[in-house]
Amino acid sequence: MLIMTQNIDLDILIVGAGLAGASLACALRGSHYRVGLVERQAPAPVAGWDARIYAISPANVTFLERCGAWPHLDAQRIQAVSRMDVRGDAGGRLQFSAYECGLDSLASIVESCQMAHELWETARRQPNIQLFCPATPVSFKCEADAATVTLEDGRSIRAALVVGADGAQSWLRAVAGLAADFRPYGELGVVANFKAAKPHRGTAYQWFREDGILAYLPLPENQISIVWSTPEPHAQSLLALPAEALAEQVAQAGERVLGDLEVITPAQGFPLRLLKVPQVVAPRVALIGDAAHGVHPLSGHGINLGFQDAQALSELLLNLPTMCDIGELVILQRHARARAEETLLVQGLTHALHELFRPRLAPLAALRNMGMNMLGNMSLLRSMATRYAAGLF
Repeated sequence: MLIMTQNIDLDILIVGAGLAGASLACALRGSHYRVGLVERQAPAPVAGWDARIYAISPANVTFLERCGAWPHLDAQRIQAVSRMDVRGDAGGRLQFSAYECGLDSLASIVESCQMAHELWETARRQPNIQLFCPATPVSFKCEADAATVTLEDGRSIRAALVVGADGAQSWLRAVAGLAADFRPYGELGVVANFKAAKPHRGTAYQWFREDGILAYLPLPENQISIVWSTPEPHAQSLLALPAEALAEQVAQAGERVLGDLEVITPAQGFPLRLLKVPQVVAPRVALIGDAAHGVHPLSGHGINLGFQDAQALSELLLNLPTMCDIGELVILQRHARARAEETLLVQGLTHALHELFRPRLAPLAALRNMGMNMLGNMSLLRSMATRYAAGLF
C-alpha cells in the first residue's frame, strides 16, 4: 500500500457515508463549511431489486428534497404507502390510512442501495465536500481547538468537528470513549422480495405472530418486500428453504392476503438488537444514525431517526455564527438535547410493543388484542397511531 503524508484541514469530517452520514453532507451543500466524507467503499446500485428497503416518512422525504437527492431518484422504483393493516395474534386488528391525517402517503418505500448511491452522487457533485474513498480511519486525536483523524494511507485530516455516522459498530464512538449498550433480541430480520398474485394497492401489512413479527411492504409492479423478525432458529430455517417453499411459507403466514407469492430476490438475515448510547456527543464529536441508536424494525423508524439526526445537526450548524467553534461541547449538547426526546420515544414505544407481543400467555394475548381493537375503534387514538406510523410525533 502506498503511504501518503498529507495534512488536510476541514471544518467538518463525517466518518461513514451511509444514509445518515451522506445526507448530513448533502444538507451542508453550498454552505461555508469545508466538509469531508470518509468511506471504505462507494455505494453502488445493484442489479434487479434490493432486498433491503426503507419506509421513508413524509418529513424525511421533504428533508431529502432539500438535500438535493430525492428528485434524482427513479420515481418508478418508489412506492407510496397509503394504508396500513396491522393484525394481532388473537384476533386484534388495526387499520389506518394517510387520508385520516390529510397526508398524501404514510411513507415512501425506497431501496437502500438506490438511496445510498444517489446521496453519494449528490455529495460528489458539491464543491465544498471532499470525498475520501476508499479510505479507512485508523487513529483519532482530540485537542483543544480541533480533532485529527488519520487514515490508513497516512493522510491526516484535521477538523473542528468529527461526526460518527459509521453504523452500529461505530469506530469513532469507540475511539472517542462513548459507551454503547447493546441488548440483543435473539432474533434475525429475514428480508426478501416477492411478486404477488393480487394487487397490494399501496397497503403495508403487519402480523404479530407467535413466531415473530411479519411485515409486507409494497413495492412497484405489484411486488412486495418482507421483513420477518423472528427467533434465530426459525429465521435460520427460513433462510435454508428453497425459493418455492419460502414463498409458500410467507404467503401462509400472511394469511394469503395477496395470494400466491413468487421469490424475486433471495432471502437474507441480519441480527436485531436494541442499541442505546447514553452520550451521543463529546468535545469535537457527534454521533448520528445507527452509531447513536438502534431500534427493532417493527416500527420502520430506524432510518427515519437517522435522517432526523442529520437534519437537526445540519440546521444547528447552518444557524451558528460564522466564527463560532462548532466543536465546542456546549454547542454539541444542544444537538443531543434536541434529539433525545424523539429517540427515547421511538425506542421506548418500539421496545414496549415488541415485549408486549413476545409472551405466549393466553390472558395477556386476549388483553393486547382487545387493546388493538379498541384503538382501531377510537378515531382520536387511531389518528395518533397514524401520525406515529408516518413519523409525525
